[in-house]
Amino acid sequence: MDDALLSPDHLAWREVVRDFVAREISREYVRVCDEAREYPYEAYDKVVRAGWLGTLVPEAFGGADFDLLAYLLMLWELGRFGVDFGTVFAIPAFCVMNIVRHGTPEQQDRYLRAFVEGRVRFSISITEPEAGSDVAAVSTQATLDGEEYVLNGNKLYASAAHAKDNVICMLVRTGPAGGRHQGLSLILVPNDVPGLSMNRLPTVARRATGTNQIYLQDVRVPVANVIGSAGDGWQLIQEHLELERISVATLYAANAQQAVADAAAFAKERVQFGKPISSFQVIKHTLAQMQTDVDAATALVQRAATRMAAGVPSAKEVSMAKLFASETLYKVAGEGMQILGGAAQLPEMDMERYWREGRQATMGAGSSQIHRSIIAREMGL
Repeated sequence: MDDALLSPDHLAWREVVRDFVAREISREYVRVCDEAREYPYEAYDKVVRAGWLGTLVPEAFGGADFDLLAYLLMLWELGRFGVDFGTVFAIPAFCVMNIVRHGTPEQQDRYLRAFVEGRVRFSISITEPEAGSDVAAVSTQATLDGEEYVLNGNKLYASAAHAKDNVICMLVRTGPAGGRHQGLSLILVPNDVPGLSMNRLPTVARRATGTNQIYLQDVRVPVANVIGSAGDGWQLIQEHLELERISVATLYAANAQQAVADAAAFAKERVQFGKPISSFQVIKHTLAQMQTDVDAATALVQRAATRMAAGVPSAKEVSMAKLFASETLYKVAGEGMQILGGAAQLPEMDMERYWREGRQATMGAGSSQIHRSIIAREMGL
């Protein structure tokens, strides 16, 4: 992000996280997790020990109660070498903040300190086979039976749902839909509850985080696991989506900046026709445009984050940031592939991973088409 727009405290915090990533994690570790399709438990535990999982959690529950920008700067550094890796730390925050803002005292006591201490993880599950961009079409049914809900249905593309000690914050239908957005609820579902099974999908990206299809057959969950009140799901998901989108937009911009840095470093070292290819005008102009696009994406992210932190309605700005940052990552990683040439095909060069994650970025957390529709709506169109 633009140093001139960051406070001295934010700049110092960013350096702390950057040094931690270099010393305790490394891009090699990120690469290995991607290649092996392994959830980064080791790095996750290191972040737990550093005390950073609770960046946004109030101090009363063991958190740090940092501001939104500090949280996003942490994600920036954790996600520089891979959106997928940074997502591991972003995904839990969406559910956790729903518990912070709308959870019952019992839910807050049970889950928040346990999350900060690394004893429980969280993920989110919204999408279904027939409910992707059309979130209101969710059909997974939660039927009230005494003090329990009985869940039946099928969820899709649930990132990190398989991780150990994980609780899934799941959007389900608890009542009849008087309108498209009524009758939806958020309910906490442990991933080891009887009747729940899942299949990990061999996706092109999100290979370390993991993407899952979830099957629910007569799964019983206490009524006390509903966040807020039954029927509040649509309102809570709107809050969730805004945090999700600014978080992933930050990861996209951070990874895009690393793609430019890697491409420029390669161009300075790669010699053809007796000189570094960075001396060729076509390469210089390509890199210049890549950096310009990344700076524009970063500015959109920083503007949206600043507005959100100030409590200003920011649906349009967040969608702009997510839209442009995701498409920028895909674009600059593609240009980086071209600059690296044959070397770009090798996993150890990382660019092919950036490119794969850039492709996913334009579809996950709301497709580019959906975000253009949101922006148009906010423009009164």
